[in-house]
Parts: sequence; structure tokens; C-alpha cells
Amino acid sequence: MKHFNILGFLMAVMCCLVIRASAQQPEPGDNASLKDKIRAAEIGYLSKQLELTPAEAEKFWPIYNNYTHEVELLIAERRRNKQQDRTNDDAALQALDKEMDIEQRMVDVRTRYKQEFLKALPPRKASSVFKAEREFRTQLFRQLKERGADRNLRRVRP
Repeated sequence: MKHFNILGFLMAVMCCLVIRASAQQPEPGDNASLKDKIRAAEIGYLSKQLELTPAEAEKFWPIYNNYTHEVELLIAERRRNKQQDRTNDDAALQALDKEMDIEQRMVDVRTRYKQEFLKALPPRKASSVFKAEREFRTQLFRQLKERGADRNLRRVRP
């Protein structure tokens, strides 16, 4: 009987540990779900900040989606560039040149889409797109940082 109690106790502990470990690991679909939630929050934030009418929104969002796609491609390219080997001077110089090229292309994309936004929105609203986008990202990073701090506090507290 004593052996059975110890075995039962160990099984219960193992189940708790497995459940806890799996709860901390994000599921593959969770990343897409989180991205969808962030995207929905961004749409809501920009719509509110820009005070988009339904007619403006209908014209603006397809343009903004294309803009976002191009920016995301450049960001992914920048990440790949940062992971390249920079142990020698030639590689470091090549990576720096590539980084500067990506930055210039980012400016070019923003300049081109500024004109596209002006086709869909009045100048007052079009001029606020990049500012509202930057404000949203700042708030998002602040919230993520606070959540991370909250998680760390929960780990420290008994």
C-alpha cells in the first residue's frame, strides 16, 4: 500500500509538471493568433487615430496592407542580414552596405506610400499615418514589456 501511495504521488507530480510545462510553451498556432490580435488592434487604433470614414477606410486599408507587406519583407531581410557572419572586415563592410541599402529602400517605400495614402485620404489624415503607426508600436512594446515584467514578478513571488 505504501508503494502504491508513493507511486500515485509521483504520478500526480509528473502530471502537474507536464501540464505546467506545456502551458508555458506557445503552440504553433498561438503565434499566428497573437499576430492576428495585434493586427486587429492596429486596425482599430489607426482607424480611430485617423478618424477614417467608411469610404476612406475602403480605399485606405488595401494600400496600407500592401505597404505593411513591403515593410515586413524589408524587416525580414534586415534580420537575415544581422545574422550574417561579420568576423572579418570584408564581411562586416558588406553587411554594413547591405544594411544601408535596406534602410534606403525603407525610406523609398515610405515615400512612395505617402503618395499612395494621399490618393485615399485627405492630406491631414495622410500625414498622420506614419505617426499613428509609430505611436501604436510604442504602445504595443510598452504593453509587452509590462507583461514581461508582470510575469517576472509572478515568478519571484511565492
